[in-house]
Amino acid sequence: MDLFEYQARDMFEKHGVPVLAAEVVTEASDAGPAAERVGADSGGVVVVKAQVKVGGRGKAGGVKLAKSADEAVAAAEQILGMDIKGHTVGAVMIAQGAKIAEEYYFSLLLDRTNRSLLAMCSKEGGMDIETLAEERPEALARVPVDANTGIDDAAARRIAEEAGFEAGDVDALAPVLIRLWDVYKNEDATLVEVNPLVKTEDGTILALDGKVTLDGNADFRHEDHAALEDAASADPLEAKAKGLGLNYVKLDGNVGIIGNGAGLVMSTLDVVAYAGEDHTGGKAKPANFLDIGGGASAEVMSNGLDVILGDDQVKSVFVNVFGGITACDAVANGIVAALKILGDEATKPLVVRLDGNNVEEGRAILAEAAHPLVTIEATMDGAARKAAELAAG
Repeated sequence: MDLFEYQARDMFEKHGVPVLAAEVVTEASDAGPAAERVGADSGGVVVVKAQVKVGGRGKAGGVKLAKSADEAVAAAEQILGMDIKGHTVGAVMIAQGAKIAEEYYFSLLLDRTNRSLLAMCSKEGGMDIETLAEERPEALARVPVDANTGIDDAAARRIAEEAGFEAGDVDALAPVLIRLWDVYKNEDATLVEVNPLVKTEDGTILALDGKVTLDGNADFRHEDHAALEDAASADPLEAKAKGLGLNYVKLDGNVGIIGNGAGLVMSTLDVVAYAGEDHTGGKAKPANFLDIGGGASAEVMSNGLDVILGDDQVKSVFVNVFGGITACDAVANGIVAALKILGDEATKPLVVRLDGNNVEEGRAILAEAAHPLVTIEATMDGAARKAAELAAG
C-alpha cells in the first residue's frame, strides 16, 4: 500500500524523523486558517502541495509557495481538482516553509533482484533524481543493508560517506538515517524515500517530502494500517474481491480470467493477450488477474465469478485450472455449483480448460451439466482463442 505524503510525514514524526508542521485540507477555504497556524514559525511562508500517489507533482504545478493565508487559498483553489498523471487532487497539504541550504536524496528499499535491502543516497536531491540516476549514476550511492542489523550508527555513516558527504554533514545525517530505518523496520515497509532530505541554513536536517510503501503481508501486525487505506479511490471490484479474500487485480480488458496459482494466471494473461492480437486484431485483452489458489470450492468459484461478472467490460470468462492438490473433478463441481448459486446473474459465456489430476472426470461433469454458458476446451491455446473470439463478438 502506497501512502500519501501527509501520511508518510505523520509516520516519520511518529518515529522521530525531523519534519515540519503541516495540515491537510480538502476545501480551499480551509487553506487560509491552516496556513496561519502552520506558517506561524516560518514568517507566514507555507508550501501548498497536492496529495496524490504519483511523482512529478512539482513539474505539473501541484506544488506552490504561498507567503500569506490569501495566497495559500489561491494556491489551493488552483491545485484542488487538478489532474496529475491521471490522479485527481482531492486534498492538499499545507506545509511550513523552510530556508533550504542544500537538498539531498535518501531511500531504503527492497532490492528484489539481489534479494536484499538497499539504501540509496545522494548529495543532489530534488525533482530530477531519476535523471541523475540515469545520466550520472556515480552521484547516487547504492549501499546494501543487512536486514538482521539494519542501519545502526556505523551503517548510517558508511552510507553518508559513500554518498560523498563531509564529516560535519555525516554527523548530522547519521541520526536521521537511523530513524528512517526505524520507520522501514517497525512499519514493515518495502520503500521509504525522502526527496528532498534537506539541510536548512542553520544546519538542521529535515525530511521535507516522503514516500512510503507498506507490505500488505504484514497487515496482521499493524491494525492501525487499515486507517491509511484510500478507500475513496479504490477500485470497487478490487475492494469487493479483497473483502472476499480473493487475489484480484483489475485490468483494462474484456476477457475475465480465473486460474489456480499465480504462475498459471500470469501465463493465462499472456496467452489471452497473444490470442487477442492474433485472432481479433487486438479487440480482446485480459480484464483481470484472479488467482483462486489451491482450492476451488463452489463458494470460492462463485465469489470469483461474481466479481468478474460484475465488471461491465468483461464479455467472456476464461477459467484455466490445472488439477494438482485440488483435482479437476472437484473444480468442475465447483463451477457447476457456482453457476447454480449465481443463477440469472451469470450472463456471460465461460470457456473452461481443465488439465491435470482427474481431468477426464472433470470434463465429464461439465459435459453432463451442459450449462448453456459453458464451453469446454482441451488446450490452453484453444481456450484462449475461444474466449478472445467471444469477447470480440
